[in-house]
Amino acid sequence: MLRAPFMTIQDVAELLKVSKATVRTWIKNGELRAVKLEREFRIARVDLERFVEARATMVLPETDLTP
Repeated sequence: MLRAPFMTIQDVAELLKVSKATVRTWIKNGELRAVKLEREFRIARVDLERFVEARATMVLPETDLTP
């Protein structure tokens, strides 16, 4: 389980180009899994990958989105 390094809220915010408050909200709402160590949260890379993957959209080649 601890093979992959954990990321801080700051790391995740910078990577996803969102605010730290947004990352905290995702954690608070149970959308992003995190571990609280002492007074700080840490996010496993695998959990961040799952979070992003769950929100990904895929446009099929035969789908035309132009009006």
